[in-house]
Amino acid sequence: MRRWDLLVDRYLEEYEAAGRSLETRAAIRRELGRCGWWLKGRRPRPRLEDVGSDLLIEYLQHRGAFRSKSTLAAVMSQLRCWGEFLVREGVWSSNPLRWLRGPKLDSRSRVPRRISEQVLQAVLQTAATSRYGYHRWAWMTLLVVFYGTGARRGEVSRLDLSDWDREEGLLLIDGRKTGRERRVPVADLVRRCLEGYLPQRHNLLESVGRIEEPALFVSKNGTRLSPHAISHGMQSLAKRSGHEQVTLHQFRHSCASDLLENGVHIAEVQKVLGHQRIETTVRYLHVADPQLHASVARHPINAMLSTATEGGC
Repeated sequence: MRRWDLLVDRYLEEYEAAGRSLETRAAIRRELGRCGWWLKGRRPRPRLEDVGSDLLIEYLQHRGAFRSKSTLAAVMSQLRCWGEFLVREGVWSSNPLRWLRGPKLDSRSRVPRRISEQVLQAVLQTAATSRYGYHRWAWMTLLVVFYGTGARRGEVSRLDLSDWDREEGLLLIDGRKTGRERRVPVADLVRRCLEGYLPQRHNLLESVGRIEEPALFVSKNGTRLSPHAISHGMQSLAKRSGHEQVTLHQFRHSCASDLLENGVHIAEVQKVLGHQRIETTVRYLHVADPQLHASVARHPINAMLSTATEGGC
């Protein structure tokens, strides 16, 4: 494993030099670590130079068990890039994963899923009826920040009190995934929730002796609310609201779709979400336009097809 780890370190140095985020590099390290430990457990243990397509296919079958096609495709993509690196390093003469085909993905499954207005209201109402006062304010504010800004889970977790500009009504989001900060204006409801939450936060931090805590969103112990804690809290809220299928990332999808649906230019939505490429934002056009199907129904080609069908096509 020592040689494997040294190669991984060198590989990730290339990603760092290319400006890839810390989170991206950590995810790659975890994935390559899984593969390395699996290879180490083979008996007899194979030399890295002798690892071929048969062994890698066996690993992918192990790694892909009970996981979605998209997860397996992502794993294959990471390992394929790793294989190209090993070829450049002279470890492999050729990349056994280069021509290996991954699972066929349904393009419809990649279209972002939004939260309906009824479900969103149900989740917000559940948060608003929490018996614990601080949790009530914290989760109402968290949910409207997620929906109002389209921020990612990690971005919200990393928000500091100093990132809230109450005079301008702006949140400074660090965008560690893309390496670029962005200043996102918030709607009046988000502003009111934040201003209502801050006294609750102050009282909590004062009671636990952590008044200097910089984090905007804190746990009942006065520490920064971690991404895991936010996900766990969201799962609990979704279950209590009767909508267990709701996920945090759907708030981001809903933010993007609703902005586009209400006439915000796609380039502005790209800035709000922090997408590096506008092609990523374009995906939301498939979700956002309520007139899309009606427009297609009025397309002249429908009349042509109707005539063709009558002609025996």
